[in-house]
Amino acid sequence: MKSLNLYGVEDLRFEDTSNPTIQTPTDVIIKVKATGICGSDTSRYKKLGPYREGMTFGHEFSGIVEEIGDEVTHVKVGDSVTGCPAIACHTCQYCEKGEYSRCEKLYVIGSYVPGCFAKYVKLPSHNVLKLPDNVDFDTAAMVEPSAVVSHGFYRTNMNPGATVAVMGCGSIGLLAIQWAKIFGATTIIAIDIDSRKLEIAKELGADYIINSKDKSLEDAISEINCKIDVAVESAGSPFTIGQVLTLPTKGGEVLLLGIPYADIELERTHFEKILRNELNVLGSWNGLSAPFPGKEWTATLHYMATGEIQVEPIISDKLPLSEGPDTFYNLVNKKKHYDKVIFHP
Repeated sequence: MKSLNLYGVEDLRFEDTSNPTIQTPTDVIIKVKATGICGSDTSRYKKLGPYREGMTFGHEFSGIVEEIGDEVTHVKVGDSVTGCPAIACHTCQYCEKGEYSRCEKLYVIGSYVPGCFAKYVKLPSHNVLKLPDNVDFDTAAMVEPSAVVSHGFYRTNMNPGATVAVMGCGSIGLLAIQWAKIFGATTIIAIDIDSRKLEIAKELGADYIINSKDKSLEDAISEINCKIDVAVESAGSPFTIGQVLTLPTKGGEVLLLGIPYADIELERTHFEKILRNELNVLGSWNGLSAPFPGKEWTATLHYMATGEIQVEPIISDKLPLSEGPDTFYNLVNKKKHYDKVIFHP
């Protein structure tokens, strides 16, 4: 089969790879129909990180069950599915408590085992979820990032009627806007420096949009004249991670979803907001809970089926997998603009 395999820094190759095979009674082999580029993929492409040389890349996907092991009963050949790419050990102290996102040996496919930038991918059966009939493959390829976002919201103490600010309107931020509404937010403020992304944010439910490149963030928030209960950082920028601390009201919450790929230095005035405003700062990692893979996944599929989570406005490009090497190069080196890229193997 054809796949995208990573051999080194910016060395991604579209080439032939052996098809996966059933090796345990709980294996499921899936024919990939749609698979997306995650921000962590671009980081690994540029800086490597955890991976094995020549490993098939990718971890966000949907597809059709091609083959199952003898003990698999909850899906059958021909079913439309998505897959949780996180492989937990199920034996450490955190897994035993059902805290799978804290698993001591957690990793995702596409690093140490083959991922989904390929015609076929293999997963343990408990990582495979059947799709509702009205959820298409492109939408289902984004169940994983949606589950990651919802995991963060489940960690907050926000109540219906809350005001939520989302800083950074990439894929994660645009999903966060929709999850904020699902969790009962009545006012949502979207913040970015890209006017086009802010327009998508408004389409997906933001009540106010702020371009912080064009206007002082402090002045813009003041004009809206509301107290922010939860501020979500979804850009992972060294600058915004400090700035987001200035947004919540006293006793409010900061939810950190964005992954920084550089060192962070906080201004003293930003750090003091944590102390003086007695903020609750929440880190969130992955999207897992008990029973594995968790309510984040089943809730995402439910809200995708109801239309309360929409991903079509987030997707900018749908490309054949053969364009993978050029797409990653252009994306990482800013040769061409992309929002969310979905490959069709």
